[in-house]
Amino acid sequence: MRSTIKIKLSIMMFLEFFIWGAWFVSLGPFLAQNLRATGVETGSVFSTQSWGAIIAPFIIGLIADKYFNAERILAVLHIVGAVLMYQMYNATSVGAFYPYVLGYMILYMPTLALVNSVSFNQMQDPEKNFPAIRVWGTIGWIVAGAAISYLLHWDSPQSVQQGLLKNTFLMASISSLVLGLFSFTLPATPPKIKGQKVSISQMLGLDALKLLKDRNFLVFFIASILICIPLAFYYSNASNYLVDLKIEKPLLKMTIGQFSEAAFILCLPLFFKKFGIKKTILVGMLGWALRYALFAYGNGGDLAFMLIVGIALHGVCYDFFFVAGQIYTDSKAGPQYKSAAQGLITLATYGVGMLIGFYVAGLISDAYNSSAGHDWRMIWLIPAGIAAVVMLLFAALFRNGETVKAE
Repeated sequence: MRSTIKIKLSIMMFLEFFIWGAWFVSLGPFLAQNLRATGVETGSVFSTQSWGAIIAPFIIGLIADKYFNAERILAVLHIVGAVLMYQMYNATSVGAFYPYVLGYMILYMPTLALVNSVSFNQMQDPEKNFPAIRVWGTIGWIVAGAAISYLLHWDSPQSVQQGLLKNTFLMASISSLVLGLFSFTLPATPPKIKGQKVSISQMLGLDALKLLKDRNFLVFFIASILICIPLAFYYSNASNYLVDLKIEKPLLKMTIGQFSEAAFILCLPLFFKKFGIKKTILVGMLGWALRYALFAYGNGGDLAFMLIVGIALHGVCYDFFFVAGQIYTDSKAGPQYKSAAQGLITLATYGVGMLIGFYVAGLISDAYNSSAGHDWRMIWLIPAGIAAVVMLLFAALFRNGETVKAE
């Protein structure tokens, strides 16, 4: 890749995840403090991410692989998303907030696959080149959290009580507009099957389902759904947990996970080469079980270091499963259906898995909430157990021998 293309792709990744990090991490405290949402209502709002991910493969398969350039679709989705995000900023109740966040997530989740597609289209060796581009997304998430917590202090106890967390949506709206306009300058990523006679299944991206005929990919696909059930507990409860424990600058401390993510993502090629895809993914699953156990037994006092270690494990959890999974999926997909294949794995993870997970997390949070407060130990031990079971099933069913080129 030319250096100018690398710079553009890096800026794209930075803004893509800056937008997400600007509002999603603080969503739990915002819903609880500003909109007085229950656990089930909170789970319902978070599950809009899953509905967006479920619809994403159809948008990608129908449009990106057939009719329009991926970077142009990316631009339109982010510009419209900026308008919806501004409406979320103005909402004053869960009922008013929900339609806008649902519409926004239906537009945003396809962009996760689109930025990957735009990136992979410029790479001759994605396994080697992609981590160096993707790491800028992690940096974007870190900068968003640092800005909210360290520069603007919107997550301080006083600011939370004053309702200043709503400003995160305004920041995300402006950033989304910037990325939408910038996307028109990205390298052209034309549809792969434009002008060809295609079936309905091809138009909808359903041909990527052929990947499920491969036993190992089927096991990976199912494991992706199941591991996202405990993952949903982290997204919906972690920031609330730190706020409840009165941890100072909670959103800033949560960016430790993104620093870890930035470091471990650069280690992926080495792990692929030395240990293979199976062991790499198993390490990621182990990380989820371990971090929730640390959350369960840590506290805001003398055992606060356990919470920090649990947050720092995010790099292992996310990179060794999700980013590794994106690269593994790209290596299994044919050249015509790379966008659809990325949409398929988005469907499995952020779609079906988290839809179930957010519902379960909401039920568990309400079940272990009383006048005395949340029983956080049980709230974290349950997803720790789920992650451990998924890890054991994957270890037993995924056959050895799969390789991913990483030279």
